[in-house]
Amino acid sequence: MPLLPFLLFVLISSFTPGPNNFMAMSFATKYGLKKTLKFCIGVGLGFFTLISLCSIFNHLLLKIMPSIKTPLTILGVSYMLYLAFKTIKDNGTDDKKNDSNEKKNLFVIGFLVQFINPKGILYGVTVVSSFIHPYYNSYIIYFIYALFLGFVGIVSSCSWSLFGTIFQKLLDKYRSLFNIIMALLLVYSAISIIIH
Repeated sequence: MPLLPFLLFVLISSFTPGPNNFMAMSFATKYGLKKTLKFCIGVGLGFFTLISLCSIFNHLLLKIMPSIKTPLTILGVSYMLYLAFKTIKDNGTDDKKNDSNEKKNLFVIGFLVQFINPKGILYGVTVVSSFIHPYYNSYIIYFIYALFLGFVGIVSSCSWSLFGTIFQKLLDKYRSLFNIIMALLLVYSAISIIIH
Protein backbone atom coordinates (compact mmCIF):
# COMPACT_ATOMS: atom_id res chain seq x y z
CA MET A 1 0.00 0.00 0.00
CA PRO A 2 1.28 3.49 -0.80
CA LEU A 3 1.52 4.70 2.80
CA LEU A 4 2.13 8.43 2.19
CA PRO A 5 -0.87 8.95 -0.12
CA PHE A 6 -3.03 6.95 2.31
CA LEU A 7 -1.96 9.03 5.31
CA LEU A 8 -2.32 12.31 3.41
CA PHE A 9 -5.82 11.34 2.28
CA VAL A 10 -6.84 10.31 5.80
CA LEU A 11 -5.37 13.37 7.53
CA ILE A 12 -6.70 15.88 5.03
CA SER A 13 -10.15 14.27 4.99
CA SER A 14 -10.29 14.02 8.79
CA PHE A 15 -8.82 17.33 9.94
CA THR A 16 -10.22 19.74 7.36
CA PRO A 17 -13.46 21.52 8.22
CA GLY A 18 -16.56 19.40 8.00
CA PRO A 19 -19.73 18.63 9.95
CA ASN A 20 -18.02 16.47 12.62
CA ASN A 21 -15.36 19.07 13.29
CA PHE A 22 -17.75 22.03 13.28
CA MET A 23 -20.09 20.20 15.65
CA ALA A 24 -17.19 19.24 17.95
CA MET A 25 -16.02 22.85 18.16
CA SER A 26 -19.55 24.12 18.68
CA PHE A 27 -20.33 21.57 21.42
CA ALA A 28 -17.01 22.32 23.16
CA THR A 29 -17.80 26.02 23.15
CA LYS A 30 -21.24 25.30 24.59
CA TYR A 31 -20.48 22.45 27.06
CA GLY A 32 -16.71 22.39 27.52
CA LEU A 33 -14.11 19.86 26.45
CA LYS A 34 -14.87 17.17 29.04
CA LYS A 35 -18.53 16.78 28.07
CA THR A 36 -17.72 17.04 24.35
CA LEU A 37 -15.37 14.05 24.61
CA LYS A 38 -18.52 11.88 24.51
CA PHE A 39 -19.27 13.31 21.07
CA CYS A 40 -15.67 12.76 19.93
CA ILE A 41 -15.69 9.14 21.08
CA GLY A 42 -19.03 8.69 19.32
CA VAL A 43 -17.46 10.06 16.13
CA GLY A 44 -14.55 7.63 16.48
CA LEU A 45 -16.80 4.64 17.14
CA GLY A 46 -19.03 5.73 14.26
CA PHE A 47 -16.04 5.88 11.91
CA PHE A 48 -14.79 2.53 13.18
CA THR A 49 -18.20 0.97 12.50
CA LEU A 50 -18.51 2.70 9.13
CA ILE A 51 -15.04 1.60 7.97
CA SER A 52 -15.69 -1.93 9.23
CA LEU A 53 -18.95 -2.10 7.28
CA CYS A 54 -17.27 -0.62 4.20
CA SER A 55 -14.49 -3.21 4.47
CA ILE A 56 -16.91 -6.09 4.76
CA PHE A 57 -19.45 -4.90 2.22
CA ASN A 58 -17.21 -2.87 -0.09
CA HIS A 59 -18.21 -4.55 -3.35
CA LEU A 60 -21.90 -4.43 -2.46
CA LEU A 61 -21.63 -0.77 -1.39
CA LEU A 62 -19.97 0.19 -4.68
CA LYS A 63 -22.89 -1.43 -6.54
CA ILE A 64 -25.69 0.11 -4.46
CA MET A 65 -24.04 3.50 -3.86
CA PRO A 66 -25.74 5.15 -6.86
CA SER A 67 -29.18 4.14 -5.56
CA ILE A 68 -28.59 5.21 -1.93
CA LYS A 69 -26.52 8.32 -2.64
CA THR A 70 -29.50 10.60 -3.28
CA PRO A 71 -31.52 9.66 -0.17
CA LEU A 72 -28.38 9.84 1.99
CA THR A 73 -27.50 13.20 0.48
CA ILE A 74 -30.98 14.57 1.17
CA LEU A 75 -30.95 13.25 4.73
CA GLY A 76 -27.41 14.46 5.43
CA VAL A 77 -27.93 17.89 3.90
CA SER A 78 -31.24 18.30 5.74
CA TYR A 79 -29.59 17.45 9.04
CA MET A 80 -26.72 19.88 8.42
CA LEU A 81 -29.15 22.66 7.51
CA TYR A 82 -31.15 21.87 10.66
CA LEU A 83 -27.93 22.15 12.70
CA ALA A 84 -27.10 25.44 10.95
CA PHE A 85 -30.57 26.78 11.84
CA LYS A 86 -30.19 25.60 15.43
CA THR A 87 -26.73 27.17 15.65
CA ILE A 88 -27.95 30.57 14.45
CA LYS A 89 -30.85 30.51 16.93
CA ASP A 90 -28.55 29.60 19.85
CA ASN A 91 -28.07 32.61 22.08
CA GLY A 92 -26.27 30.73 24.85
CA THR A 93 -29.35 30.50 27.06
CA ASP A 94 -31.11 27.37 25.76
CA ASP A 95 -33.79 25.98 28.00
CA LYS A 96 -32.35 23.52 30.52
CA LYS A 97 -34.38 20.48 29.39
CA ASN A 98 -33.17 20.57 25.77
CA ASP A 99 -29.67 21.48 26.91
CA SER A 100 -29.58 18.52 29.31
CA ASN A 101 -30.96 16.08 26.70
CA GLU A 102 -28.41 17.20 24.13
CA LYS A 103 -25.58 16.80 26.67
CA LYS A 104 -26.74 13.27 27.48
CA ASN A 105 -26.93 12.34 23.81
CA LEU A 106 -23.59 13.72 22.58
CA PHE A 107 -22.14 10.21 22.18
CA VAL A 108 -25.20 9.02 20.24
CA ILE A 109 -25.15 12.14 18.06
CA GLY A 110 -21.43 11.64 17.32
CA PHE A 111 -21.99 7.99 16.43
CA LEU A 112 -25.15 8.31 14.33
CA VAL A 113 -24.15 11.39 12.37
CA GLN A 114 -21.57 9.22 10.55
CA PHE A 115 -24.37 7.23 8.92
CA ILE A 116 -26.24 10.22 7.51
CA ASN A 117 -23.14 12.08 6.40
CA PRO A 118 -22.66 11.25 2.69
CA LYS A 119 -19.18 12.77 2.85
CA GLY A 120 -18.25 10.33 5.61
CA ILE A 121 -19.73 7.36 3.77
CA LEU A 122 -17.95 8.31 0.56
CA TYR A 123 -14.76 8.73 2.60
CA GLY A 124 -15.21 5.21 3.99
CA VAL A 125 -15.90 3.66 0.59
CA THR A 126 -12.98 5.57 -0.98
CA VAL A 127 -10.38 4.75 1.67
CA VAL A 128 -11.38 1.08 1.69
CA SER A 129 -11.65 0.61 -2.08
CA SER A 130 -8.54 2.67 -2.93
CA PHE A 131 -6.14 1.91 -0.10
CA ILE A 132 -7.17 -1.21 1.81
CA HIS A 133 -8.94 -3.76 -0.43
CA PRO A 134 -6.43 -3.66 -3.30
CA TYR A 135 -3.59 -4.57 -0.94
CA TYR A 136 -5.11 -6.73 1.80
CA ASN A 137 -7.57 -9.59 2.00
CA SER A 138 -7.78 -10.21 5.74
CA TYR A 139 -10.54 -9.32 8.17
CA ILE A 140 -7.91 -8.79 10.88
CA ILE A 141 -6.20 -6.15 8.71
CA TYR A 142 -9.60 -4.56 7.97
CA PHE A 143 -10.24 -4.44 11.73
CA ILE A 144 -6.84 -2.83 12.40
CA TYR A 145 -7.43 -0.17 9.73
CA ALA A 146 -10.93 0.47 11.06
CA LEU A 147 -9.46 0.96 14.56
CA PHE A 148 -6.83 3.32 13.19
CA LEU A 149 -9.37 5.39 11.22
CA GLY A 150 -11.73 5.49 14.22
CA PHE A 151 -8.82 6.76 16.32
CA VAL A 152 -8.07 9.44 13.71
CA GLY A 153 -11.75 10.46 13.91
CA ILE A 154 -11.46 10.88 17.67
CA VAL A 155 -8.21 12.86 17.39
CA SER A 156 -9.55 15.20 14.69
CA SER A 157 -12.81 15.97 16.51
CA CYS A 158 -10.92 16.36 19.82
CA SER A 159 -8.57 18.84 18.12
CA TRP A 160 -11.51 20.95 17.00
CA SER A 161 -13.09 20.59 20.46
CA LEU A 162 -9.87 21.78 22.06
CA PHE A 163 -9.88 24.80 19.76
CA GLY A 164 -13.45 25.57 20.82
CA THR A 165 -12.53 25.23 24.49
CA ILE A 166 -9.37 27.34 24.29
CA PHE A 167 -11.19 30.17 22.62
CA GLN A 168 -14.44 29.73 24.57
CA LYS A 169 -14.33 33.14 26.29
CA LEU A 170 -13.58 34.89 23.02
CA LEU A 171 -16.26 32.88 21.23
CA ASP A 172 -18.77 33.60 24.01
CA LYS A 173 -18.03 37.31 23.68
CA TYR A 174 -18.75 37.14 19.96
CA ARG A 175 -21.35 34.36 20.13
CA SER A 176 -23.64 35.79 17.46
CA LEU A 177 -20.82 36.21 14.96
CA PHE A 178 -19.41 32.77 15.88
CA ASN A 179 -22.84 31.15 15.46
CA ILE A 180 -23.32 32.81 12.07
CA ILE A 181 -19.88 31.62 10.91
CA MET A 182 -20.51 28.07 12.21
CA ALA A 183 -23.94 28.01 10.56
CA LEU A 184 -22.49 29.27 7.27
CA LEU A 185 -19.76 26.61 7.43
CA LEU A 186 -22.41 23.93 7.98
CA VAL A 187 -24.37 25.32 5.02
CA TYR A 188 -21.15 25.29 2.99
CA SER A 189 -20.59 21.64 3.98
CA ALA A 190 -24.14 20.81 2.94
CA ILE A 191 -23.70 22.58 -0.43
CA SER A 192 -20.36 20.88 -1.04
CA ILE A 193 -22.02 17.51 -0.50
CA ILE A 194 -24.68 18.39 -3.08
CA ILE A 195 -22.12 19.61 -5.61
CA HIS A 196 -19.83 16.56 -5.30
